[in-house]
Amino acid sequence: MEAKSAANSSKVETFLLLCGVLSPVMYAAADAIAGMSWAEYSFRDHTISELGAIGAPTRHLFSSMLILVYLIFLAFGVGVWRAGIERRSLKVAGAFLLGFGLLALTVGQFVPMRPRGTVQGVSGALHLVEGAIAMALVLSAMLSAAMAFRVSFRVYTFATIFLVLAFGVWSGIDAPKVEAGLDTPWLGVKERIFWYAYQVWFAVFALALMGKRRALA
Repeated sequence: MEAKSAANSSKVETFLLLCGVLSPVMYAAADAIAGMSWAEYSFRDHTISELGAIGAPTRHLFSSMLILVYLIFLAFGVGVWRAGIERRSLKVAGAFLLGFGLLALTVGQFVPMRPRGTVQGVSGALHLVEGAIAMALVLSAMLSAAMAFRVSFRVYTFATIFLVLAFGVWSGIDAPKVEAGLDTPWLGVKERIFWYAYQVWFAVFALALMGKRRALA
């Protein structure tokens, strides 16, 4: 009975960690499907947030898909938390990831940006604040998780953090142009490098954790 229970527990943990791969894939699918559903949308020049902006034709589609994305992500956060039973740094990383997922599912759903060319006002400001808090949680999770692995994963994590910060700041410079309704060439590309750098990290982290579990089995 104990062996069967342990096997079932192992399967659950494997599924939860696999959610760390599935969530980024689902996010990319939501981005692609919503973007292709809006004829005037430019993946090259427009931000991801514009897909869920107030009044955007893709708002309901994109927001609905993101709810599923972050529910899956919460499962991943639980998996990381469970994996950290004997490793404090992983437990802390799991807590930060759960915080990120909960923030996206709650506050993130109620503070969308306003359409391009519109004064962003309170909603736009809160959207930026929510985004900044979300990034703080993600970066904190990355730093905590890196401590549980060897040098190669730490180097990869620090390189990813550098990429996220560099392209995040570079993308943010164009925020006034978005509000003014001006052209923003390549903003969509810059923002997606920033965004998907840490989304890919989630998947790599999940796979690394699964490998660590197998090594200890």
